[in-house]
Amino acid sequence: MIKVTDRKLIVGLEVGTAKVAALIGEILPEGIINIIGVGSHPSRGMDKAGVNDLESVIQCVQHAIDQAEIMAACKITSVYLALSGKHINCQNEIGMIPIYGDEVTKDDIENVVHIAKSVRICDEHRILHVIPQEYTIDYQEGIKNPIGLSGVRMQAKVHLITCHNDMAKNLVKAVERCGLKVNQLIFSGLASSYAVLTEDDRELGVCLVDIGGGTMDVTVYTSGALRHIKVFPYAGNLVTSDIAYAFGTPPPDAELIKVKHGCTVSSVIKKDEHLELPSVSGLPLRNLHRQTLAGVIEPRYTELLNFVNNEIIQIQTKLCQQGIKYHLAAGIVLTGGAAQIEGLTISAQRVFNTQVRIGQPSDINGLINCVQEPYYSTVVGLLYYGKELYMNDAAIEKRSSISSWFKHINNWLKKEF
Repeated sequence: MIKVTDRKLIVGLEVGTAKVAALIGEILPEGIINIIGVGSHPSRGMDKAGVNDLESVIQCVQHAIDQAEIMAACKITSVYLALSGKHINCQNEIGMIPIYGDEVTKDDIENVVHIAKSVRICDEHRILHVIPQEYTIDYQEGIKNPIGLSGVRMQAKVHLITCHNDMAKNLVKAVERCGLKVNQLIFSGLASSYAVLTEDDRELGVCLVDIGGGTMDVTVYTSGALRHIKVFPYAGNLVTSDIAYAFGTPPPDAELIKVKHGCTVSSVIKKDEHLELPSVSGLPLRNLHRQTLAGVIEPRYTELLNFVNNEIIQIQTKLCQQGIKYHLAAGIVLTGGAAQIEGLTISAQRVFNTQVRIGQPSDINGLINCVQEPYYSTVVGLLYYGKELYMNDAAIEKRSSISSWFKHINNWLKKEF
C-alpha cells in the first residue's frame, strides 16, 4: 500500500448516528477531486451525534477506514472529521482596526479577524470556525476582499461556530484510537454546504437542511455570507421509532421499511399498494397498506420541517432588524440520509411556502456512483474543505519559496558586487 503523503490525497470521515462514512479523494492537477476509496459501516455507540460507547465507535470507524483503504490501495494517516450535535452554537461578532499602511494587507485582515473572534464564548466551549462575512473600510460597506484597498479604518463581521470541548474530544479520541490524526474538526452542516450549494445559492440566499439520523443541521446564507447555523437533536431516527412502535416492528426492519416504502404524503399513494411488515419474536409477516405507513410518517416529517421553518422565521426577523438581506431567493435545500424519502419536496414546499430541492454532491470524479447521494453530502464536503486548505497551503509555500529564491539571488549579487 502507498501512504497518503505519497500523493495529493485527502480523507473525510463522518461518524454519524446512523452511519460511519470514510472517503479518500485524490486532488488532480486541475484541482478536481477524484474519489478513489469509499468505506461505510452502520454506526453504533453514537446518539444524536454524541459518543455514548467509545469502544463501539472505534470498531465502526475502523471498519469504514479499512474498507476505504482496501478500495483505494493506500494507507490512511489523517482525516478531516465532521462534528455535529446540539452543543454546537453560533454568534456573529465585529472587529475593528486602524489601517496604518497605504493599503490593506493580509496581515491587516488577520488582525481584524483576530479582534473579532476575541470575545467571550460559552463556558467549556471552544471556537470551531471563524468565518468572515464582509468588511467595511471607512464608509464603504459589503466588501468581500479588502486586500489592496485604501482607507483609515477597517471593520470585519465574522460568524463564529463553537462546540463543547469535551464532546469534540470524545469523538477525536475515538478516531485517534484507530491510529489516525485529525487534521481539523469541521461542523457537519458547513461541510455539507461545500458539497451541495453553489455560489449563486449563497448569494441569492439559501437555507440548507441536512437531515441525518440523530440531528438536523441548518445553515443559512444571504449575500454570499454564512449568517446562522442551528443543530436540532432530533431527525430521521424519530420516524424510525414511530414506525417501530406503531406497528410492533424491530427498529432495524422499521428503518428498512422507512427507506424502501416510506412516503411523507399519503395522498400520492395508490389505495391498493401494500407491503409485508416483519413482526417481533418470529411471528408471521403482516400485510400493511402503504397509506397507513405514510399516515405515521407524514406528521413526524411535518413536525421536523416546522421546527426548521420556525428557526428560519426567527433568523430572518433578526437579519431584517439589522439591515441585512434576509430573503432566501434560492429556497430550501434538503440533504442527508433522511432526505431520501418519497414526497419530501412536496411536504417541504407546503411548510416553507417556497421552492425546495434535494441536494446531492456534485463536481466530483471517480467513484461517483457510490457517493452521489444525499447521505454522502457531509463527507464529500469534507473533501472540498480539505482541498481548499491544501491549495491555500500550497500557494503560501510557493510564495515563500519564490521569496526565498529572490532573497538568495539578492544575497549572491551583494557578494559579487
